[in-house]
Amino acid sequence: MERFLKRTLAVVSLLMFFCAFAPLQAQTNTVTIDVNNASLRQVFDVIEKQTPYRFAYQDVTLDGRKDITINEANATVPSILDIALKGRDMEYVIVSSKSIVITKKGAKDAGAKDKITVSGKVTDINGEPIIGASVRVKDSNDQGAITDLDGNYSLSVSPNDILEIRYIGYVTTTKTVNGNSTTLNVKMREDEHLLDEVVVVGYGSQVKVNLTGSVASISSSELADRPITSVAAGIQGLVPGLTITNSQGRPGEDSSTMRIRGTGTLNNAAPYVLIDGIEGGSMNQLDHSDIESISVLKDAASAAIYGSKAANGVILITTKRGKSGRPVLTYSGSIGWQKASGHIERMNSADAATYYNRAVEASGKSPRFTDEDIKLFRDGTDPYGHPDTDWNSLGYQGSGFRHQHNVNITGGSDNTQYMASIGYLGQEGIMKHSSREQFNVRTNLDMKLSDKFTVHANLAYINNRYDDPTNSYVGGGSDQIIRQINLIAPWIPYKNEDGSYGIIGDGNPIAWLDLDQKLTRKTQNFQGIFSVDYQIIDGLKFTAQGAYVSNVQITTDFLKDIQYNESKYHGPNSLSKRHYLWNRPSLDLLLNYDKRFGKHSVKALLGYKIEKYNYEELQASRQGFPNNDLTNIDAGTSSTQTNSGYTRELSLMSYFGRINYDYAGKYLFEANFRADGSSRFSPKNRWGYYPSLSAGWRISEEAFMEDCRSRSKYAVPGVSLATRTHSLIIIPGLSLMISVSTIHSEALSNQA
Repeated sequence: MERFLKRTLAVVSLLMFFCAFAPLQAQTNTVTIDVNNASLRQVFDVIEKQTPYRFAYQDVTLDGRKDITINEANATVPSILDIALKGRDMEYVIVSSKSIVITKKGAKDAGAKDKITVSGKVTDINGEPIIGASVRVKDSNDQGAITDLDGNYSLSVSPNDILEIRYIGYVTTTKTVNGNSTTLNVKMREDEHLLDEVVVVGYGSQVKVNLTGSVASISSSELADRPITSVAAGIQGLVPGLTITNSQGRPGEDSSTMRIRGTGTLNNAAPYVLIDGIEGGSMNQLDHSDIESISVLKDAASAAIYGSKAANGVILITTKRGKSGRPVLTYSGSIGWQKASGHIERMNSADAATYYNRAVEASGKSPRFTDEDIKLFRDGTDPYGHPDTDWNSLGYQGSGFRHQHNVNITGGSDNTQYMASIGYLGQEGIMKHSSREQFNVRTNLDMKLSDKFTVHANLAYINNRYDDPTNSYVGGGSDQIIRQINLIAPWIPYKNEDGSYGIIGDGNPIAWLDLDQKLTRKTQNFQGIFSVDYQIIDGLKFTAQGAYVSNVQITTDFLKDIQYNESKYHGPNSLSKRHYLWNRPSLDLLLNYDKRFGKHSVKALLGYKIEKYNYEELQASRQGFPNNDLTNIDAGTSSTQTNSGYTRELSLMSYFGRINYDYAGKYLFEANFRADGSSRFSPKNRWGYYPSLSAGWRISEEAFMEDCRSRSKYAVPGVSLATRTHSLIIIPGLSLMISVSTIHSEALSNQA
């Protein structure tokens, strides 16, 4: 009891210290600011650069008005904010020594009248504190707390609010706030359904509770609940240890970088991605409506069965299959819009000219702009001679509209099950002439021919067209357009009074957009899998699987010539065309054994795999076309033609095995081994060997413990370098499910 009182006193003292310290810090943090006709965002940036404060916003949107002029030295933060927010329907609250919240005027007083502080402790059924549980007001995005090391939380709420408590592996709990009580303790119980879940692992599946490796699983329902634009975006944030970042915003080509538990190898550190057990194609080409589950093998013990390709983890994607019963027809669709939200805030022409003059004067040179020039920049009376060009606004005028549709039918009998789907995706970029169009079809079939033989067939075809606006400077897509938009000065006119283009040495990025010239990528991806299962005896099954994956890509980059004005010309026009083709045939032979003897359970796998990878590339180019409308390569001048190309063949042969043993569901053991022979290396150094051992002890199954498990493992992995609504309609013999959602998202301004 004495220890508890000491800890409580320490915590209360600490809280009182911070409550007293926050306003004091606001007075001691000073700012020197000199801005003219600035926006709120610019003022906040100055404060954030010179103080520890960071700004948050509650129910307000910053306007774009540039009407704030402040020239103060060593001023306090509150005095700066009082000036900046004058005449705006906003106020500020300094909530800590590092945080300032901007709210609507009167919001803090109105909300404080009926708010109460609720605190409590979140524990499991045994009374043990749950650390890091999320406690938030239901249907609210900005009212929440995280439990501390003792499971405690504190939250300001309104009477009768509903609190939602979440923690991974536990059933979500809700509690209603009683206005007469400020203490609300919560007991959470484990989600037993998650422990009994069957997850896909390398060359098989296991009950999650018996896993000794680190495997995370995502279900189709989790993907369906998210308004996503790609599979990578759909799983972002759902798997601990999986980091996904996007460096581009081109429709369908967001250049997602995936890392499982950080960077594991030099050069390519991306995880090994398998679709229905087969390598091939991009996961972002998949229609997420076709996905049944995604498993992420995060550690060496779980991924070692894939040998030389598993050093950076493995992602296993399983597509949906048919189920016995009457046909079920499902439609899902979504529509949405994207917009640029992360623009770099630019100086206006007057301020840019002023600072430019200061820079050249500091280097001992004469200023470029006169006071009269700066006056004309500021008052806007000479829009052609002294413009204030907003290049961001001109560059990002794409609609950002996106719509996706999928129709799926499943059904079958006890001996035959089928699934067929067809999908379409249309997406416009936030930059003009940037778009993606995809058509995909998939069918999966399972047939039981007899008690011994079962056959499976998977067929999938995906057709994509990507358009990216390109430039007349160096070609290659929109990168140069985005670069120039971010560099070109605001005093350069988009167009002159005579209709010609204002220019810099490289040209004019908006003129390139006006040309409607595109870099076009057309891809066709095919995946075919056929397998036969033969049940030799009870518990022993042999599987032979053949697969063929191919991908064809044609890239066309036609650069139009352009006369910007009398003195500037880019040309001649040119065409660069590239053909890429690869295919990957493979054969897998698997022998699986699965048997239980009383309290003993044994599973074993032996496998052999051989695959070949064939790649072919051809490039050709010409210049000097008669005009910008004739784009066939034979219309160019033959004397300017170039061509190149090459082919590549790689082969991989593998032997692998796994054994799983558990006793009474308490003591778990798993061993994996794989040998890979690659044609990339010389015969004397061709083979690599990848073992793994792991063991687990489900202490929760012991009489003296509950809900606990211990794991240990050893492994050697390798690397081979080279808002929604549903309606259900039932008619005789057919079920129809319709799902429609809308999406609104924002994209960074350096994306197309």
